Amino acid sequence: MIKFFLMVNKQGQTRLSRYYEHVEINKRTMLEAEVIKNCLSRSKDQCSFIEYKDFKLVYRQYAALFVVVGIDQTENEMAVYELIHNFVEVLDKYFSRVSELDVSFLLSEIHL
Repeated sequence: MIKFFLMVNKQGQTRLSRYYEHVEINKRTMLEAEVIKNCLSRSKDQCSFIEYKDFKLVYRQYAALFVVVGIDQTENEMAVYELIHNFVEVLDKYFSRVSELDVSFLLSEIHL
C-alpha cells in the first residue's frame, strides 16, 4: 500500500506531498526532511529503493525533480518504480513537455 507521494526538487524543497495515511503536520515536516536527505544524498549508481524505518522508499529522478513514494513492506518495489515512470511518461505525452507546476496541479485534480 502506498503511504505517501512526494515530489521534490534538487534543492530539497517539497513541491507536492500527498499522504494516504494520517500523519501529524509536525511529523510530516520531519519525515519529508529525512526522506529528502536520504534520496538526494544517493548517487545515480545506487539503487532507487531504500529501507526506511517501517516502510520502503522508491524514488526516480527526472531532470531537477525527484518523485518519491513511501510504501509498506509488502508492496512490490519494481511495480511502484514502473508506476512512477508510467505516470511521468503519460503526463509528458499528454501535455508535451510537462512541467513541475503541471504535475502538481494534475495530481491535485486526480486526487479529488
